[in-house]
Amino acid sequence: MQELINRVAAAAGLDEGLAAKAVGMILGFLQKEGPQAEVQQMLAALPGAEGLIAQSEGGGGGGLMGMMGGMMGGGIMGLGANLMGAGLDMGQISTVGKELMAFGREHAGEDVMGRIVAGTPGLSQFV
Repeated sequence: MQELINRVAAAAGLDEGLAAKAVGMILGFLQKEGPQAEVQQMLAALPGAEGLIAQSEGGGGGGLMGMMGGMMGGGIMGLGANLMGAGLDMGQISTVGKELMAFGREHAGEDVMGRIVAGTPGLSQFV
């Protein structure tokens, strides 16, 4: 997982703590909203992913965007609001998502990640 966190931090211009939180939030979203069999395959291929999810739980950041994410509930828009509430801008969110998907393809395979993107409502327009 540290390799992924370092990669995301460098690509998105984030510190490691925020990069880890963002990755954990996205993985947690996929765990809840994505196709279960494929998400479990991906998580199994990414040792430490469950720990990042657990660390990121407790919602998004504070402030108005975090509150909006809570009001929106689940879904891709709620995830986006929570990530913005944690301090990411739209460009950083896109970069984190793309890096996470690329890392997933390298470790879990193109087929698994393709089914996750296709089977998660709204995800295909962001990655």
